[in-house]
Amino acid sequence: MTDIQRPEARSPRGFQDRRGSDLSAERRIIARVSEVYERWGFEGLETPAFEYVDALGKFLPDTDRPNEGVLALEDDDDQWIALRYDHTAPLARFAAQNWETLPKPYRRYAYGPVWRNEKPGPGRLRQFWQCDADTVGSDRPEADAEILAMGVEGLLATGLTPDQAVIRVSNRKLFDGLFDAGGITDTHQRLTALRAIDKFDRLGIEGVRLLLGEGRLDESGDYTKGANLPSNLIGGVETFLASVSNSEASRSEVLDTIANIGAGLGEAGDAALKELAAIDRALNAMGVAQDAVKFDPTIVRGLEYYTGTVFEAELLLETKDEKGRPIRFGSIGGGGRYDDLVARFTGQTIPATGFSFGVSRLAAALRSAGRSGPQTRGPVVVIVFSDDDMQHYLDAVSELRNAGVAAELYLGRAGMKAQFKYADRRGAPAAVILGGDEIAAGEVTIKDLDAGRAQAAAISNNEEWKAARPGQMKVARSALVSTIKSIIE
Repeated sequence: MTDIQRPEARSPRGFQDRRGSDLSAERRIIARVSEVYERWGFEGLETPAFEYVDALGKFLPDTDRPNEGVLALEDDDDQWIALRYDHTAPLARFAAQNWETLPKPYRRYAYGPVWRNEKPGPGRLRQFWQCDADTVGSDRPEADAEILAMGVEGLLATGLTPDQAVIRVSNRKLFDGLFDAGGITDTHQRLTALRAIDKFDRLGIEGVRLLLGEGRLDESGDYTKGANLPSNLIGGVETFLASVSNSEASRSEVLDTIANIGAGLGEAGDAALKELAAIDRALNAMGVAQDAVKFDPTIVRGLEYYTGTVFEAELLLETKDEKGRPIRFGSIGGGGRYDDLVARFTGQTIPATGFSFGVSRLAAALRSAGRSGPQTRGPVVVIVFSDDDMQHYLDAVSELRNAGVAAELYLGRAGMKAQFKYADRRGAPAAVILGGDEIAAGEVTIKDLDAGRAQAAAISNNEEWKAARPGQMKVARSALVSTIKSIIE
């Protein structure tokens, strides 16, 4: 007999299956954040999962992997297409393609999965959901401030309290000024240095110093090439980072500190300070608290297309892993200004700014904090005893559904005990029992599974449980719907 070669049932690395409760948690976040976006006047937009590779551009930090960080394939017309790695690059393509017919500025929000060809790891997936809002066509700092204020409101809408998240803001032009003064003109060298600075909160000054120089060997043995900046410029960056590390300072105090550093920020740095000052004034006018949005010049963001102001939302909520050990989720969203992205298509500078919620990451963080929200409710389960009484069961389940109650007829072939176990695993609020005696008497037995779970927890032995029959009642058949609704409500 020939052995059958069977495939191993396994998920691809960096991808995961998600069931009801996880899906519900993400959908709640999307629904609540989208409601905020719409209230602020943003229009929904859905773009395809695939874009042409040249339209997406090569802006991801993980460029030493195949396909430059994206998941790509060659189409039958010999053109390469790739799954979108965020919602911003597709927006730039859409705006360029439809600019003549769009209201200007164009305000849109979008949500959906994105894909990245990154090295999978804890908390680092290759498919995850984001929910973005962007304004295309406004160079006003007030557009950045509005995005930030809306981001704060979105964080609160997800159920976080004001002390459980903060949005940190900086401007890439601050470091552009430092690089200009240090004579660094190579774009790749600048970007490598910015990505090193972006790891300041995780690696500290020593780790950043190594990455600004020749490179760093991490704990796993992987070596990351550095920016190879000259030592005097590395010292200047260190001085800058050390001088703005006061987390208690107000936004205006941070700007005053930067202005008085004397580290040679040049014209680019002066422009950044003016833009941040205008954002501060707008945030104050909108009543955005100092603790909700902070200026933190160590924030630079990893994506290459940012040109000015950048934001990063940090989770402050205490979270724990499966073993109860504290873990730090850090960033749960971010964004910034990208004034050159649309120009890749049109040759005309069209300013833009936006913010992205990491929906999957935030949902995972809330779950780790025991804040995943209410459990997903299963349907009411109608128990099956005999094929001869199938019409009665079908009538009951149809009556419940027609009344707006989620209900299902058990369609397996197990006995009653196993059917109750099934209903419990489904998270059913109740089970409907129509045995021969109930049908003959025009009655129905309803097992309130929620009440049964609560009462059974207080019962110490099996005999007591049998005597109490927790959560079980018998009512007239005509009272089925009203009784079930009272249990659910």
